[in-house]
Amino acid sequence: MDIILPLSCTVSSRSSLRIEETDTHGRLIVDGTTGLQYQVNGDLIEVTEVAQELAPVALLGLLAGRFCRDSQAQRVSVRVPCNEQVGIQLVREGVFDTLQAATPSGVVLSCTRQTFWQHPALWLGTPASGHTALRYQLQAGKRHPIRPPIPEGEVYRRFIPGLQSTFSLRTVDIARDLEAFNRWMNLENVAYFWEQAGSAQEHTRYLQQMLDDPRVHPLIGCYDDEPFAYFEVYWCKEDRIAPFYDVQDHDRGWHVVIGESKHQGLGKLRGWFRSLMHYMFLDDPRTQRILGEPRIDHTRQIEFLKSQGYGHLKNIQLAHKEAALLRLERESFFDEHRL
Repeated sequence: MDIILPLSCTVSSRSSLRIEETDTHGRLIVDGTTGLQYQVNGDLIEVTEVAQELAPVALLGLLAGRFCRDSQAQRVSVRVPCNEQVGIQLVREGVFDTLQAATPSGVVLSCTRQTFWQHPALWLGTPASGHTALRYQLQAGKRHPIRPPIPEGEVYRRFIPGLQSTFSLRTVDIARDLEAFNRWMNLENVAYFWEQAGSAQEHTRYLQQMLDDPRVHPLIGCYDDEPFAYFEVYWCKEDRIAPFYDVQDHDRGWHVVIGESKHQGLGKLRGWFRSLMHYMFLDDPRTQRILGEPRIDHTRQIEFLKSQGYGHLKNIQLAHKEAALLRLERESFFDEHRL
């Protein structure tokens, strides 16, 4: 059996991970180089050889081979030929969550599904912002953390086995994305909810405002590198919804435009939605909650959010719309295995 896992890693711009596996043996190849070899012994995977310089990403790839293919897998145990201190370091780095045993031949480490999906290395194209210092500023009467600068280029990439397709996110590039953005915003159904129909010149100014606003990260969503959607990810504490609930420093919210109708099926919807939530939780591990605020008459979106784990807090009246305020908890998202 040959398993291909096209995953993105921060160790390089886009590392290719490939697993070659039989019922009892396998090896994981990183960018054409064997990263590790292993044997399958019941519920235990025994690594027989591992390249030291590739160890963390190769071990994550090995875990991906289980968790990404088997939606029912809850925990994976791996024997790694290393000493106890290396095993402790692998736990501290978040590759595994438990050191089960230390023996002369190596350590047995285990990882739950929840832990695996919260490790950023396989998915983020740029470093997570969780290590930025927590500093505050007072702006327009609101005290909030100083936000890190938004990264350029691709920020997230994930192969979705059920779709046999790759979803990715990249920061808006006006020169590259203006034509599509202008066309999408002038679609009748988009103009109704967004109220941003206009000319290319108006949309150039709009996108530049978003790029210049530290509260917002404007993103283009792609399936197999074909742009199909525009997202705005924002920090809630500086946003207009902050006064309506018990806002926390790293709560995030989002808006979406689906511009290409061929990507509006339920499978694609679930794929981009779960990936976008995944990205927001990974981008800053201090983010514990994600908020949504669709118009109260956008009933299909509200019901979909509820089906995906969002709780309906209440309805709120904003300056330009009456909205339903909904919230997704980090623990709920990862515990309910929605990826």
